[in-house]
Amino acid sequence: MLKIGIVGLPNVGKSTLFNALTKAAVPAENYPFCTIDPSVGVVGVPDERLTKLAGLSGSEKTIPAAIEFVDIAGLVKGASEGEGLGNQFLSNIREVDAILEVVRFFDDPDVTHVHGEVEPIRDIEVINLELSLSDRDSVTKRREKLTRDIRAGMKEAIAEDEVLKKVEAVINEGKLARAANLSPEEAKLIKSLNLLTMKPILYAFNGKSGGHNLNEIKDGRADKAYEYVESLGSEYVHVDARTEHELNDVAEGDKDVFRQELGVQVDGLESLIRGAYRTLGLITYFTTGPKETRAWTVTVGATAPEAGAAIHNDFKDKFIRAEVVGWDTLLSNGSWSAARDKGDIRTEGKTYVVKDGDVMVFLHS
Repeated sequence: MLKIGIVGLPNVGKSTLFNALTKAAVPAENYPFCTIDPSVGVVGVPDERLTKLAGLSGSEKTIPAAIEFVDIAGLVKGASEGEGLGNQFLSNIREVDAILEVVRFFDDPDVTHVHGEVEPIRDIEVINLELSLSDRDSVTKRREKLTRDIRAGMKEAIAEDEVLKKVEAVINEGKLARAANLSPEEAKLIKSLNLLTMKPILYAFNGKSGGHNLNEIKDGRADKAYEYVESLGSEYVHVDARTEHELNDVAEGDKDVFRQELGVQVDGLESLIRGAYRTLGLITYFTTGPKETRAWTVTVGATAPEAGAAIHNDFKDKFIRAEVVGWDTLLSNGSWSAARDKGDIRTEGKTYVVKDGDVMVFLHS
């Protein structure tokens, strides 16, 4: 399951966003350090294609793809050295696939900011520096452990240390570890360290309905923040955590009306999850039938056998062929048998690269 760690300064809306995503009741008061332990919630990925396919098949069960979100307590300057709640929380996001960095994007004198004023670039730099310093500590300790093996002339240790030197150099320049541009082979050598700034980062600019949002004020802070995130090679999404949290109690069919009344232009949670998929290079394929319709997550470029492994390893190892049709083509035909009769069901082999929205049936030995 895809796992994403939510980080940010205290009071930027992390726990409110987490609540909105998971409908969980964790504390989200307006003061620092209210989240004492990381909270974990599993979120079903919204996908109208899944619902339509389930309706077509008359499925007993509908199972969406899922993302696990980990809510980390607010980080402050010096967290990597134990300030605030320190390293304990940085260690909690070592195992995630990606980082969601929540950045406050509105002015409001009634909501305190840990630095007194809202400045997105500074806030991003503070968080990223703490993540980088934590990584530098991990790299330093690992290099010290390798010393004996390097002296003994062990090739693997020497190769790993060369990669660690590259990473250490970019961190010392004030950059994220990803800036080392490691080859796949080099990245594999240090994968076990789970360096935080090697992970993809998606930035969530958290606004507030009725507030003074930076993208509406147009005083330059928003545009500079967009440019800065792009310079880091990352993506950003806009979200209104408080509104999305309040919408948890609103019937699904009424949510768009409420968003319009509040002046919220987008479904922030759907935008966020789509952004996470883009950031991680993920797509969705489907299986459907009377018993269940299910969404499966695979990486862009996955072959049919690799996609089958998401269901069961045997589907990869004993793969023979797959029957494939686009979800919209299947819907327009009205049934699998009708699609087959029209010749819209394709038979694909081991080299077929799965497309987003494919509906698949796997045949294996």
